[in-house]
Amino acid sequence: MSLKSQIDAFEVQKKANVPSDILNLMDITTEKLIAEQLNQHALPVGAVFPDFSLPNSHGETVTLSQLLDKGPVVLSFYRGGWCPYCNLELRALNALKDEFAKHHVQLVAVSPQLPDQSLSTEQQNELAFTVLSDVENTLAKACGLVFTLDERLIPVYKKLGLDIPSANGDDSYELPLPATYVIDKDRTVQYAFAKEDYTLRAEPSDVLNVAKGLQNA
Repeated sequence: MSLKSQIDAFEVQKKANVPSDILNLMDITTEKLIAEQLNQHALPVGAVFPDFSLPNSHGETVTLSQLLDKGPVVLSFYRGGWCPYCNLELRALNALKDEFAKHHVQLVAVSPQLPDQSLSTEQQNELAFTVLSDVENTLAKACGLVFTLDERLIPVYKKLGLDIPSANGDDSYELPLPATYVIDKDRTVQYAFAKEDYTLRAEPSDVLNVAKGLQNA
């Protein structure tokens, strides 16, 4: 089943279980982000991806250069383990981990969560790839992906049990746009997907096809 099909099925469940006023507010705030065209600031194809040094879910430092020594990198920015759409995407990428590995492509997920929260996300989704913590969204900001959650959603998220300050270690409510990049061994971005609508995600099979097509893969 494609990731889009899984998201579509989740959307049906959400509409059946979440009050209409909350759904309407989510739609309104998403439309506001789209109108702001935030993704126009996102790192595009052809750009050089910023080098980084970030802790993984076990507190070990991982650099982009280390990853690229093994082959191209597929890097997925996700909002956090509290986001069901992010978890669906992470599991869909994980389902293709063997195919990515076959072509020497490194899978990496990045969020502003603290390392222990990243570990929880990794364990709950049974992920077999690197999960990094971009605390304070330093890398996401360098990629032009960061926005501040609409204040109207804060009480809604709290009501739903989504504690972003606890997960991220600050109360800024800054999040990355969900985004996926394919980075060649020379750090050139060969594929870029970033959307203001958090329900839209790069299809892992499309990402795999791009990665497989890289000359260095």
